[in-house]
Amino acid sequence: QVELVESGGDVVQAGGSLRLSCASSGRPDSVYCMGWFRQAPGKEREFIAAISGRDRSTTYADSAKGRFTISVGNTLNTVYLQMNNLEAEDTAVYFCAGTTLRFFSPNRRDWYYWGQGTQVTVSS
Repeated sequence: QVELVESGGDVVQAGGSLRLSCASSGRPDSVYCMGWFRQAPGKEREFIAAISGRDRSTTYADSAKGRFTISVGNTLNTVYLQMNNLEAEDTAVYFCAGTTLRFFSPNRRDWYYWGQGTQVTVSS
């Protein structure tokens, strides 16, 4: 079992930056990829970014490219999401996720481990 705990959510003005963190415990060595999703009120949970534990390669949703950066600490035990130039449309609950699959997938059903989420609110 893997437990994920997010932190770093806050209220920020448009154009500002935030850094989200995700700490994992349990059996994080079973996780191959880590990722971030978000869910705005009334909307589906959407993929934002993912990183491979094998080669640290990354992939991003179009909405995140150029503004968000996913990274890890020395291991996949800690994953970060640096968010710059935030917009009101980025307001959502952000979730950390992990999967044992050895490929990137934007489908939430392919991600087996989830945190409880952290709220990000961007005021315009």
